[in-house]
Formats: sequence, C-alpha cells, structure tokens
Amino acid sequence: MIGGTIVGKAPKISYPGRVNIGNKELSCAVLEDGTRILTNTAVFQAFDRPRKGKPSEEYRLKNVPTFIAANNLKPYIDQEFKDEDFAVQYERNGRIMTGYKAEILPCICNIYLSARDDDVLTENQKSLAVAADILMRSLAKIGIIALIDEATGYQFERDTRALQELFSQYIAEEFLPWVKTFPDEFYIQMFRLRGWDYKGRLKTPYAGQLTNFLVYNRLPEGILEELKRLNPILNKNGYRKYKLFQGLTEKTGYKHLVQQISTSTTMMRGFDTWEEFEPVFRKAYNIPDEEKC
Repeated sequence: MIGGTIVGKAPKISYPGRVNIGNKELSCAVLEDGTRILTNTAVFQAFDRPRKGKPSEEYRLKNVPTFIAANNLKPYIDQEFKDEDFAVQYERNGRIMTGYKAEILPCICNIYLSARDDDVLTENQKSLAVAADILMRSLAKIGIIALIDEATGYQFERDTRALQELFSQYIAEEFLPWVKTFPDEFYIQMFRLRGWDYKGRLKTPYAGQLTNFLVYNRLPEGILEELKRLNPILNKNGYRKYKLFQGLTEKTGYKHLVQQISTSTTMMRGFDTWEEFEPVFRKAYNIPDEEKC
C-alpha cells in the first residue's frame, strides 16, 4: 500500500540526495538495486505543479503523473512512455513510498516541448513548456543519471562496482598455461616500421613499451595495471613469473587480446614508417597525445 506499512518487499534507499537541475533542487535517491529515482514530490516540483487531481483509469494504470494526464497530450505521452512504467515503489522509514525512475524527467520535458512545437498546448500548459525547456537545457550538459549519482555520492560506489565487474570478465582467477600468443609477424611489422632488424628475439625493452601501446593499453582501462599487480616484476631485469596475457580470462580477456594483436598487425602492414603509422593508429583508437609510446 502506497504510503502505508510494508506488506511485501521493496528496495530501500541506499543513497539519498538532492539534485540541482535548472533552478530547482529536487529530492532524489539511488535504491539498493541501483535504480535512480526522483521522489513523487520532486517530479511535481520540477514543473511547479501541485500534487492534486486524479488521472483517468488509462493514465492511472500507466502511473502517469496527474499534471500531464491531459487529452491533448495523449499522443505525446503514448510516444514517450510506450510500455515503460516509470513508477517505482521503495521503502523509507518502514513505509512503502512511490517515486519515479529518473528517466521520466526528460520524457515529460519531451512531451511538453513536442506539443509546443505542434502548437497544441493550452494556455495553462505553456508555462510547463517553459519549465521543460529550462530543465532540458540543464540535462543537455549532463544526463539525469550522472546528476543523481553525483548528488547522492553513488558515483564512487558505481565506479567501484563497474571496475569489479570488468575485472571479473577480464582477469582470470588462475594463470592460464603458456601458449605462443604474439606471432612473429606482429614484431616483424613493428620492427620494420621502427627501422630495426628483427632476428626472432626482442633486443630492446622499448619493444615491450610499444607492445603495451599497441595491444595491452587498448584493453579496457585498468586491466594492464591489474595484470602487472597480480604478476609483479621479480628482479632488476624485469622478469615476471608469467607472461601478462596468462592472467587474462580465456573467454573474454585473452580473446580480446588476440583480436587486438591481429588488428594492430594488419594496420602496421599498411604503412612504411612508424611516423606515418602512429597518428593513424592514435586517431583510430582516440588515443590522447599524453599517452606516450
């Protein structure tokens, strides 16, 4: 029951906050299941509307906020909401409350702005289009999800969780058996572009740095650092017990690495010098100048 004692399970608020959008400060939260919400009051406050009135049965079933439940807006509501139910029940202080998924805000804005463009708004609704315009200008700078994550402090938890999930996909629990992974052709092409003689062995540590640039650094951010941490250098000669690629998961990490080796090799074949190749490679992977090779 909304606003009543808990009967069933509903996610609790993990990270409450207040988000500034346009000239409004709105109550928001991240629930324990990761859902970002705006409170019921916040959605009405965003458009300076009072919480009153009852929607028709059709709109009630869609959980549409009462202030947009107007017949002239129906085509736009149907277009924006489709089959999405934005209403969310959550627990606060032992009671079940109803809020809305944060994504409802740009949807409501789109409803009013589209209706304004089609010149179908009533006089009473035109002020809502102005509010929608202000809100959308704010949201254009940074999305509603990012705003709520920043306002509640969830961005730090989010980043930690995302990194943990990424590591579980790429970093193996046990080192893989060694198999020849970098084909000779990869180093033949690298050495050719650098003007070095390749005799089947890497004579310069710089080749390892270039390997990181071409391959390991093109894996998701943080993977190379984690591979190095789990497989540290054991002596002054740079010896590691395992090759870095042995720390990758066979299904995702190793597969990505092999694909990157192949792609880099193919690209190198198309150039005569490193000076010609490097800017094209950087552009292809959007590599900043700060990343040296």
